[in-house]
Amino acid sequence: MNSPASTRSIDRNWPLVAAGALMGCVAIGTIFSLAVLLTPMGTATGWSRAGLSSAMTLAFISSGFAGFGWGMLSDRYGPRIVVLAGSLLLGLSCVLASRAASLLQFQLAYGVLLGVAAASFFAPVIATTAAAFERRRNLAISLVSAGVGVAPMTMSPLVAWLISHYDWRTTLLIVGLLAWALTLPAVWFVRPVTIASHDEVVAPTQQMTAQQALRSKAFIVLGLAFFACCAAHSGPIFHTVSYAVGCGLSVTAAVTIYSMEGAAGLGGRLLFGVLADKVGAKPVLVAGLLIQAVAAVSYLQVNQLDGFYAVAIVFGMAYGGTMPLYASLARDAFSPAILGTVLGAASLLSGFGMAIGPLLGGWLYDRFGSYTWLYVGSMAVGLAAAAIAMLFPTARGQRDRDGLRPVLQE
Repeated sequence: MNSPASTRSIDRNWPLVAAGALMGCVAIGTIFSLAVLLTPMGTATGWSRAGLSSAMTLAFISSGFAGFGWGMLSDRYGPRIVVLAGSLLLGLSCVLASRAASLLQFQLAYGVLLGVAAASFFAPVIATTAAAFERRRNLAISLVSAGVGVAPMTMSPLVAWLISHYDWRTTLLIVGLLAWALTLPAVWFVRPVTIASHDEVVAPTQQMTAQQALRSKAFIVLGLAFFACCAAHSGPIFHTVSYAVGCGLSVTAAVTIYSMEGAAGLGGRLLFGVLADKVGAKPVLVAGLLIQAVAAVSYLQVNQLDGFYAVAIVFGMAYGGTMPLYASLARDAFSPAILGTVLGAASLLSGFGMAIGPLLGGWLYDRFGSYTWLYVGSMAVGLAAAAIAMLFPTARGQRDRDGLRPVLQE
């Protein structure tokens, strides 16, 4: 049995949490820096706006597939070597992009290579964090995930300041060097955690191989819920600014709605993490998905900025708060030895969900001339996500005071 002392020692691995949050912030912030560089780059190079924007699309697609691969490599060789490779690629992608002589070269460097690099910081770090914590696992995972929420508030303003003083090539070069300076030292703190498990009470899924796990009920439910959750919120996230402009708001005012969602999402990650540690990840996830669904359709009931802010706060807290909980559920169901693979596969499915929402929302607008069906559809998919999450195998009993793992009831 794990003693209270051993559990406490595991739960003190907060440097890992800080390192994970930092690396996630730098990686995602670097990807979204393209939004700041879009106009200066287009003016300087003559490359089309669509061509430059497609680099971000490529980054998300490549990160989805790469995340699965990074997760498997993390399970086999350990997380440190994976994030080290990702850190090296992160800076290299920016340096190569800054030297790009053609649009295709830029798309390959800033799109494909950067997406591959950024993916290395999700499954390996989250899996290691989930394995390193017992009592405050949800809070720890949420804090790592919070790095993503901080990215728009840190990297984007920095890039905006750099581009006001230098050209885009120098700016990207500085970002690449900064990425190396910040992430490479943080790699030291990403250490695998060995947890004695020979006398733990474990679920049957804890004894599975990776291939068996990906065919299990627990993973199928987890992956489908993650996919539906992301499909439900990605459309409103992407299209609400345009919807607000259609309601008569200025572009400047409408953009602040997006910022409000992001800030609320950061708070939601922390709030939901604390609640999940108290009552369990599954009930908090289901409640969050229900709130997200209702909040999405509530955008149809507002047309003034204060109303948009009110909905954005609730919607942002819900979708931000639910995202880290999938990793906690995965840790309850699967062994740490295969957790990187499981989370990598889950992130691939969530990436598909993120890609579908904006595309389908645009099609619905073109087809019907309004965003009504986007928000109604988001509510329906969000409710479906909650229903799917309720099917996740439940634990027979709670964790005991020594931090024993519950047995999952299939």
